[in-house]
Amino acid sequence: MNKQAKMIQEMTDREILLNLYITQAIMLLSAIGLGFIWMEDLSAVWQLFKWNPAQIFLIGGSIAAIVITIDLLFEYFLPKKWVDDGGINERVFAKRSVIHIFFIAAVVSVCEEVLFRGILQTQLGLIPASLLFALIHFRYLSKIILFTMAVVLSFGLGLLFALTNNLLVPIFTHFLIDFVLGLFIMYKARKHVL
Repeated sequence: MNKQAKMIQEMTDREILLNLYITQAIMLLSAIGLGFIWMEDLSAVWQLFKWNPAQIFLIGGSIAAIVITIDLLFEYFLPKKWVDDGGINERVFAKRSVIHIFFIAAVVSVCEEVLFRGILQTQLGLIPASLLFALIHFRYLSKIILFTMAVVLSFGLGLLFALTNNLLVPIFTHFLIDFVLGLFIMYKARKHVL
């Protein structure tokens, strides 16, 4: 058992959720702080939120469906050790209600996309922002399949933002991926209990 998996087993569900929410708060505060430093007018970030249902739901939803399908195929066909993240996702999602999974996915997608696309990508560019996004998912560094997926997803979300100039598109895509995969984890855990 690796060090990370052992640490996760020793943590309570409350500690895991608290760490998740603290991490997201740090990302949001970082986005706000960097926005004040780098941008003359922080309201420019709000202009990146554009209500365009075709972009958000058709483009973002289609990309999310592709990512979810690939993730589930990997989960089903690849050896478990290749796609095991140390049990973090199971601990985050397995015992949650649908509403709580929805809330977690919303918080994570908004905080991470505002920081990485809304601030870092607009100021540093697609490549640095995407690499930083992939690197914050450091728990995947020892798993080549998971890390490759994180890098590809990061660049995909960055490209979605670059092509649409609409922060709601990568936010919705990120949200839908986390929400649906979180529901699969919850369903799988409850199926094993029955």
